[in-house]
Amino acid sequence: MLPTENRLRRREDFATAVRRGRRAGRPLLVVHLRSGATDPDAPGESAPPSRAGFVVSKAVGGAVVRNAVKRRLRHLMRDRVALLPPGSLVVVRALPGAGDADHAQLARDLDAALQRLLGGGAR
Repeated sequence: MLPTENRLRRREDFATAVRRGRRAGRPLLVVHLRSGATDPDAPGESAPPSRAGFVVSKAVGGAVVRNAVKRRLRHLMRDRVALLPPGSLVVVRALPGAGDADHAQLARDLDAALQRLLGGGAR
């Protein structure tokens, strides 16, 4: 489970990540990343935690399938949230094929998208 301080909950935060962030698409999902804009050298400021949110529409499947996809994505992001810059906002949007994908396929697509957004991959 993703810790509470790392969960994206407010509509404004989702909108900020999607509209102002960078995007990387994969066959099973699309990842939007808005990097943190805090100054780590500023006195007295602690870096806010990175937060992640998930969008799984009815196109993915029924309620049982959508909830299973959300659980898998939350579990995958739990291990990867530490790799993100402090204060980052991440929105993971599942595409219709995600309902039929297994855990390893979702992990592969999520890793590839995050690597590209964090500067490790070419377009």
